[in-house]
Amino acid sequence: MKREIFLLMFLLTAVLAGCGAEGDKKGAGGPGGPGAAAMPPPEVEVVTVAPGSATITQELPGRLQAFRSAQVRARVEGIVEKRLFAEGTDVKEGATLFRIDPRNYQAAFDSAKADLAVARLTLERYRPLLEIKAVSQQEVDLADAKVKQAEAAVTRARIDLENTAVPAPISGRIGRTLVTEGALVGRGEATHLATIEQIDPIYANFTQPGADLLRLRQAVKAGRIKQAERAKVELILEDGSIYPQPGKLLFSDLAVDPATGSVSLRAVFPNARHELLPGTFVRVRFPEAIADTVLRIPQRAVQAGPQGQFVMIVDAEGKAAPRPVKTGGMSGDDFIIAEGLKSGEQVIVNGLQKVRPGAPVKSVPFSPDAAPVTQPPAASKKQG
Repeated sequence: MKREIFLLMFLLTAVLAGCGAEGDKKGAGGPGGPGAAAMPPPEVEVVTVAPGSATITQELPGRLQAFRSAQVRARVEGIVEKRLFAEGTDVKEGATLFRIDPRNYQAAFDSAKADLAVARLTLERYRPLLEIKAVSQQEVDLADAKVKQAEAAVTRARIDLENTAVPAPISGRIGRTLVTEGALVGRGEATHLATIEQIDPIYANFTQPGADLLRLRQAVKAGRIKQAERAKVELILEDGSIYPQPGKLLFSDLAVDPATGSVSLRAVFPNARHELLPGTFVRVRFPEAIADTVLRIPQRAVQAGPQGQFVMIVDAEGKAAPRPVKTGGMSGDDFIIAEGLKSGEQVIVNGLQKVRPGAPVKSVPFSPDAAPVTQPPAASKKQG
């Protein structure tokens, strides 16, 4: 019995000794001890700030408008017999869109022609009688006037008959039909039947704050910037993509709207494939001025916080540090920095979600065409 108890105590001592040795290994340099290898600093893409020339661009909200718009209206009263187009398709100028019951107008036209024939026969009969003094000059003149009156009636009846075939006033894309077959139109007013819009080219209407325009003119006058050539205008669609074909700025109002304090502007864009539709909200980007020796950084590098705009820079020790900045406009997709940065400083563009203020980072040059840098997955710990 004593021998069994001694053997059991020996085995328990050996197990405890083994556990102590394993703990010593972990404390000395095992996977969970203080001697474990530290994770490398996250990799971020940076741009080095340097002064240069930049074209200051303005990006303003706007809405597309058809180049021309025409309402198709009934010019005569009658019942709509047939619609001769498909809604949402392109129609040519002069094409017949609706047909109104022409029977009454055909009868009126035939009657007017008969009246004209009678008036002409009367005039022809009176002329030889005038020579023999069988009729007076007054009767001949009256017969001649009735001929002219009958001719005018025939012309009016012909126009009414032609108007029973409602034509397209312009070429363009026709919208939905506002009346159906069997509807009575044209009674008392020219009934609106449909609308045609010409959308190639297409207008983009937008406004610019009057204060911005005044500030720009003062800066140009002071020589700080130069007026840019507004020949090329870009259109930014609702999904953020840029319309591939540039437009042209047409005009800017000479007066400020007293209700909004803004100036109206208009640009025109080619739209041969009808990708742009009237009523769409867009953003219009156009060059406004040229500035020398300015600092510019990608737009994605600028963040907004409770205290205003800021960027993350890589300091002299290779650590991330926040820096408040003030932007002074746009140059394409870049912000122009008015205050907060100096030439030669490194600003983090990609990898901002991985850095913490004061933490070391590994900086690599920013590549605009490359995919954003992502954090490599952490290696899983070995089970000991």
